[in-house]
Amino acid sequence: MTDQSGADFVPPADRVATFDNDGTLWCEYPLQVQVFFLVDRVKALRDADPSVGDRQPFKALLEHDAATLHSLGKQGLMELFAATHAGMSEEEFGRVAHDFLATAKHPKLGTLFSENVYRPQVELLKFLRGNGFRTFIVTGGGIEFVRAISEQRYGVMRDEVVGSNDKLQFEIVDGKAQVKKLGELNSFDDREAKPANIALHIGRRPILAFGNSDGDLAMLRYALGGEGPRLALLLHHDDAEREFAYDREFHLSPLAEALDKADAYGIVLTSMKTDWAEVF
Repeated sequence: MTDQSGADFVPPADRVATFDNDGTLWCEYPLQVQVFFLVDRVKALRDADPSVGDRQPFKALLEHDAATLHSLGKQGLMELFAATHAGMSEEEFGRVAHDFLATAKHPKLGTLFSENVYRPQVELLKFLRGNGFRTFIVTGGGIEFVRAISEQRYGVMRDEVVGSNDKLQFEIVDGKAQVKKLGELNSFDDREAKPANIALHIGRRPILAFGNSDGDLAMLRYALGGEGPRLALLLHHDDAEREFAYDREFHLSPLAEALDKADAYGIVLTSMKTDWAEVF
């Protein structure tokens, strides 16, 4: 599609590739990185008000109560995430997120969360951009949280990140204009919301999409639904030795329907265990 003399040539403006983030570009197991960030934020709130640690769902977060966390669901956690960052400006949130990612480590891998990016995906992103593609991250994670790491680790610019987002408000504080987080979830960018937000924020249907869960299935099918050559890829976490092996049982972000119907939908299944020479 980059050969101008070929029948499948696609102009650079239409060479759009979209990637999920959690579990597709970096490690999301046993919990998404943003959940650990949320726990860190709740600890700060508890330090200011000890009674916070006695109330649910804060108590479950602090105790890493997986059953309670799973019962909240991914959207419930995002709503809680929004609530715990109410009143922050964009700049304040960015500093807090940056500080967390610079120091926080994965509880099982022992490395910084920010280091647990998948090398094959970084190589793929570079390869695509080297062939005139624009690469976007379309994630159920918080848009500002992912922007704090996207340029440094993936080479994806901040304005090329589409994600869950909070309601914001413009205000003047001490003569300075700023945008403040209101503590209420505006859009949860998962499942069917992903194609809708791609249309809203990017304005072009991707010709390549990469995901790893049922939450990405709508995006993958959206990419395949256009004319001309199309590619939808699905990463299967089946490597317990180098990373983790999971799919259906990961309640916060299961892989079931997409795995079962990949062939029928024309989705290419990528095995971490057999297709990747290296993981991190």
